Parts: sequence; structure tokens; C-alpha cells
Amino acid sequence: MRRPKSTRPAWLDDRNLPRPNAKTSAMIASIAGPDQRTSPAPFGAALARLAESKPEIVGLSADLSKYTDLHVFAQKHPDRFYQMGMAEQLLMMASAGLAREGFQAWATTYAVFAARRAYDFICLAIAEENLDVKICCALPGLTTGYGPSHQATEDLAIFRGMPNLTIVDPCDAHEIEQAVPAVSAHKGPVYMRLLRGNVPLVLDEYGYRFELGKAKMLRDGADTLIISSGLMTMRALEAAELLRKDNVSAAVLHVPTIKPLDEATILKEAGKTGRPVVVAENHTLIGGLGEAVAGALLRGGVHPAGFKQIALPDQFLEAGALPTLHDMYGLSARAVARSIRDAL
Repeated sequence: MRRPKSTRPAWLDDRNLPRPNAKTSAMIASIAGPDQRTSPAPFGAALARLAESKPEIVGLSADLSKYTDLHVFAQKHPDRFYQMGMAEQLLMMASAGLAREGFQAWATTYAVFAARRAYDFICLAIAEENLDVKICCALPGLTTGYGPSHQATEDLAIFRGMPNLTIVDPCDAHEIEQAVPAVSAHKGPVYMRLLRGNVPLVLDEYGYRFELGKAKMLRDGADTLIISSGLMTMRALEAAELLRKDNVSAAVLHVPTIKPLDEATILKEAGKTGRPVVVAENHTLIGGLGEAVAGALLRGGVHPAGFKQIALPDQFLEAGALPTLHDMYGLSARAVARSIRDAL
């Protein structure tokens, strides 16, 4: 149970109680393990490279270029970068205007600010007009310890119902670098979740190539099928290794495009007999990948041996260090493996 905001912490009133460490644990924001390979600012670097050959690309930020990695683009192309200030609605309207003049606008902010503050402007000024605006947002789901004001746990549920909007949830730096040119080649509005800073490298070890609208099998397995997106594909692969030590063979199907969903591949893999399906996502269990997959299975007449969602609960989450929060809410590799093991 979360402590109500109105409840005053006891240490503020009792000098004898220990004070919290002045360096808040919420600052521990990396999803990379201590020895994991990473790549710095893959989104900004990929967009800056792409802009060398596509002069129509412009970048916009709502005072968060450093925290969406767009600062890399701004340093390379300062005359094509627009700082809009802390005004997300203005950010979207300016992007729409630039798109109408023939530019390809890449608008960046935090996912909560795009989904909650600027929804109506995205819907009517960008999506309804099918404009070539790419909305790329950091801190999706539980990727920050700053609490509900910054945790976009419901962004996919908010955006999945918007017509004309393509939704992408990349797993790692390798995929982000490939997704940027693919998203640019797609004519129309796109919402892409971003991992920023030193982003883990995972999928290059699997010979993976991103294709917009396509799900890809990363490993096969006979005992269960894990369907995942975003950082939860990394967790699914880690969990599959843990399960292998317990003689559980887990397949992992990565679904980076949430909309349009690759239902054909999902139905094909889920239709293989004897394997329960587990959907793992960095999002509330309401309105995200899990419910999208469940709907596809029902419409397709595919009935797997079981169906389970690994997702965030339908509640406002705590603040704190990400490793602690991922364990608490079931997103760590150990928690995912334990949840799957208990379901078999």
C-alpha cells in the first residue's frame, strides 16, 4: 500500500529517527545490469546520422533534449533543432505545423507528458490529419523511480485507440538504432517509446533485424511461449535462461510494434499445441500488449494451454530505485522466471 501524500514522514518530527540518505535512490535510473554491454544515446545518434541524408528532418523538445537524447541531434544540427520550453501542447502543434510545410518533425518529451497533457493535440492536429510526425518519448512504463508524476504506466492504453497512430516499443540500443530509419520511412504519425542514456545491447546477439509491424522469434522452446515488447523482451530472455537451469524450455517472441499488431505471427506461435502463453510488458495490465494479444487469440480462435499476463498493477506505483521497484512489481528477470515457473 502506498503511503498517502498527506501522511508526514515520521523522521521529520522525531530527531532521533535516522534520516534518509541525501542521495535519493530514485536517481538509480539505469535498466542495465552492472556488467551489461550498453550503447550511449542510441536514439539521438541514430537520428543525427539519418538527418545527414534527409534534410527534411527537424527535432523538437519540450525542455528535455538532454533527457530524451535529442541533444545529440541538436549538437550536430543546431539549425534544425527547436526548443519549445515546458509546453507539450505547443510542442505537438508546432510539430504539426512543420509537417504541413513538408518537414518530418521528431517531437520528444517524457511519455507521461505526451500521453496525459498533449493527447487532444496529438489526436486532432496530428493523427486525424495523418501528418508525418514522430513522437518519441522517454520514461515509458516503469523506467524511472520518480513516482506516478513521471511513470507512464498507461501510455499504450491511452494511444492504442487513436486512429492512424503507429506504436513502437523497442527493446534495446540495437533495435532503437534500426527503428529510427524504419520509422522515418513510414509516412504518418508514430509514437515510439524510448530507452535513453546508456541503453543495454541485447538483440545483436540474436542476429535480430527490426521490421516495422513484424514480430520476431528470438528463441524457441517447448514448455511455454513468452510474448513481450520493449525492455521486457530483455527480461524475458534473461528469465528464459534462468528457467533453462530448471529444465523449463521457454520460447520468446518479441513484438516491437504494438500497433498494428502482427497477429499472424502471434497466432501461428500461440497455436502450437501444449504451450501456455505468457505476455510480459512494461505497462499496466489494462489496455496494453497483454490485452491486445488476448483479443487477437480470441478473434483468431486460438486457445493456448494457458494465458498469463506479467505486467504492472492497476495502481499508482511507488517511487524508489528501479532495481527495487522492478523486483517489487514483478518486472525483474528473477520475478518473471518465478512467475512463469509458478504458472506451469
